[in-house]
Amino acid sequence: MNISDPTGLQSVLVVDDETGSQEVIRRTLDEDFHILTAGSADAARLIMEDGRYDIAVVLCDQRMPGTSGVQFLRELRERWPDVVRIIISGYTDSEDIIAGINDAGIYQYVLKPWLPDHLLEVVRGAVEARKLQAEMHRLDLELRTSTPVLRGRAADKRAQVQATFHFDRIVRAPGSPMDAICELAARVARYDLSVLVLGESGSGKELLARAIHYSSPRAARAFVMENCAAMSESLLESELFGHKRGAFTGAYEDHVGLFQRADGGTVFLDEIGDTSPAFQVKLLRVLQEGEVRPVGATRPVPINARVVAATHRNLEEDVRAGRFREDLYYRLVGMTLTMPPLRERRGDILPIAQSLLAQALGDLGLAPRSFTPEALRCLSSHEWPGNIRELRNEIYRAVALMDADAESIDAQALSGKVLRGQMNGAGAAGGAESVSLPQSGTLQERLDAMEAAIVREAMLRCRWNKTHAAKELGLSRVGLRNKLQRFGLEAK
Repeated sequence: MNISDPTGLQSVLVVDDETGSQEVIRRTLDEDFHILTAGSADAARLIMEDGRYDIAVVLCDQRMPGTSGVQFLRELRERWPDVVRIIISGYTDSEDIIAGINDAGIYQYVLKPWLPDHLLEVVRGAVEARKLQAEMHRLDLELRTSTPVLRGRAADKRAQVQATFHFDRIVRAPGSPMDAICELAARVARYDLSVLVLGESGSGKELLARAIHYSSPRAARAFVMENCAAMSESLLESELFGHKRGAFTGAYEDHVGLFQRADGGTVFLDEIGDTSPAFQVKLLRVLQEGEVRPVGATRPVPINARVVAATHRNLEEDVRAGRFREDLYYRLVGMTLTMPPLRERRGDILPIAQSLLAQALGDLGLAPRSFTPEALRCLSSHEWPGNIRELRNEIYRAVALMDADAESIDAQALSGKVLRGQMNGAGAAGGAESVSLPQSGTLQERLDAMEAAIVREAMLRCRWNKTHAAKELGLSRVGLRNKLQRFGLEAK
């Protein structure tokens, strides 16, 4: 087993039949390296076979009695290929140089008389080359052995992503209207059909599109998306189709478009209904021909991407009105799926709210908490015109405003518009859930229950500020306090 020199220096073997030359080389190199010397090829061979030191470099004179330097280095190359080989010679015979390079695989050919600084730099370079060669060999071995590991990790990560965006992970209550939509989308996902997803802004169209992609044969490839309403026509064309360097002012380098990045995968075009007629013509050509032409390019580029489009608009009406191309419309509607707004799936509000709450607490690094029953009633009563996006913003706001030591999130952390839904929801969503009226009892008892609900709703909306609530209800502070005591109302 080779061992390092106790000084920690790299070992260099000098092979020269002249003792004086050995000593000059030793003095030149011994500050940087551990120097070993041999007067002949046979002596050098014994040192190499001894194996006490890990020889990094061999400096060998060409003209020596018996075995020449090139002959010895040729043997060295066969038996100890990792050692860097350097020839030192006072002769410039071209045949010797060619033989040294071809047969012995020498690193450098140093001519006498050599300069100390030059020789030192040559040996330093040789040692560095050996280190790099060993590093490359190690990396090659690691790459070969790690490929199966990396392949397994990639498969695990892919499976994790697919599970995250599976249809089963779309949060909903049992019996939700989303069940039928997810079932239909799952069937469509298996086939390479274009899909048009309709629905109001914030209703979850992107989530459904991702589920379609990750449940399809294209799941292993990219899912890319672009909001077509978020940029101008020229920028949208460049982003989707790409551009060549110099195609327009500011195009300093080639840009690969999303259709090319999604090769083999899925492109999700959100708000497709807000695109201009000119862009619709270009997109139609891409879908018909299966190729894109980057801005400024002379040749089209073939693409293989599935298109899932979405819009909040009624595209059929836009087609009839001439705002949307009919031929593009029928290219996009291989299958149409409609996402219902949150107000039409009220049973899903609370499961979604609980899921968003857990997400918000995790994102903000807070301990798990829950909503109070009063807060849940307010959430379920609100109309949510902004759908899931509005619900998410409301929950993040409530988490940010809640007391640090609170064990749960109560209605006081909700915004005024959500608190008003406690009463406003009575006509639109069956007020029995928001204003709990007894189904039996005397007229006075039922009126008292109604009055208690109105007072509590006002107190919630006014954050239990008695002055503001009394003013809103047309009561004095004393009158309001009496009613709170009478109905047993207090902040919870």
